[in-house]
Amino acid sequence: MPFELFVALRFLREGRAQTALIFAGASVGVAVIIFLSALIDGLQASLVDKTLGSQAHIVLRAPDEAARPLVSSPDALVQVVRPAQRLRTIDQWQQVLRLMERTPGVTAVSPSVSGAGLASRGTASRSIVVRGVEPERFERIIDVPSKLVAGQWRLLGAEAVIGTKLAKELGVTVGDTLRVTTADGRADSFRVTGLFDLGNQEVNERWVLVPLRSGQTLLGLVGGVTTLELRVTDLFGARALAETLSQRTGLVAESWMTLNAQLLVALQSQSSSRYMIQFFVIIAVALGIASVLVVSVVQKSREIGILKAMGTTTRQVLRVFLIQGAVVGLVGSVLGGLMGAGLARFFASLATNPDGSPTFPVQLDAKLFLTASTVAIVTGLLSAVVPARRASGLDPAVVIRET
Repeated sequence: MPFELFVALRFLREGRAQTALIFAGASVGVAVIIFLSALIDGLQASLVDKTLGSQAHIVLRAPDEAARPLVSSPDALVQVVRPAQRLRTIDQWQQVLRLMERTPGVTAVSPSVSGAGLASRGTASRSIVVRGVEPERFERIIDVPSKLVAGQWRLLGAEAVIGTKLAKELGVTVGDTLRVTTADGRADSFRVTGLFDLGNQEVNERWVLVPLRSGQTLLGLVGGVTTLELRVTDLFGARALAETLSQRTGLVAESWMTLNAQLLVALQSQSSSRYMIQFFVIIAVALGIASVLVVSVVQKSREIGILKAMGTTTRQVLRVFLIQGAVVGLVGSVLGGLMGAGLARFFASLATNPDGSPTFPVQLDAKLFLTASTVAIVTGLLSAVVPARRASGLDPAVVIRET
């Protein structure tokens, strides 16, 4: 065992009460960091998952029709009139789709056509959004199969999958038929093959998912699509990627971050509060470790003086206390990690939602424990710098004479 490590452990064993207190302080600090991080990360992941449970990460669509000047007479002022917007298809969308599939960071692409309509059964009718999709591609964007509460995820011919809220309002269930009419007067009948609950009342109440070809025919957009929906690997890089895709394709690219600006602000506020709390916890732990080690230097000044008189170098004394700080950080990270994980699991089990999921989800992963351990060890080392320099600067003759 190296000499410095032997002396550092010996000093820690001799002052057992102080050592227990300093270990407890470091452990509690690490536990607080892990608990708060796991709780905030879990809440953020839950919010993002619920938000993106019914929308794509990035949506590409054709630009709106530009405003055009309107002149009633040569002497009249020019009046700029914004034309009424109609359903617009993406030009050469198959080529754009293949381009998106080759784009780094994009994991899935789904073409879709959507428009307003009216769903009716008997005397009941509701305004809806008709969405023509390719089921195999669409489920990679929005995981509808896992959200089904009845029936199956199948769209063949004149079949449709609708939300539970719409099904309740129309009084339909799996196997029933509903009639869909668009604003242009086109109409078709679809057999309901499944009911979904995406956790969004607006979606559950309005979406009617039909095969892509049926949607194109019903909306009068044969062979065209109105949007390309993308799923990406980096959620929080979606905005930058959307801007890049817009420049490359000339299409309007909207990311979930743009469409949910208020949610993004809330997530950023949560992250800021977490970092602020962690900063003050680290400061408190550092001051605690430093103060205990300073007291240890005073108490062990005679021993330090004897060691230096026997030939121990200043650098060796310096390393003794730095090792003490590192040991405190290491032990605190291990004990604090166990305490933080246990506290997080216990807190998550206190309350559950009707579906059995925790009301306050926590997210524990190896990266969190590694980060907390690194912070604890670095904090321990930095906290030991002042006590170590004080110990290494002691004059053995003066210390031995005065003690």
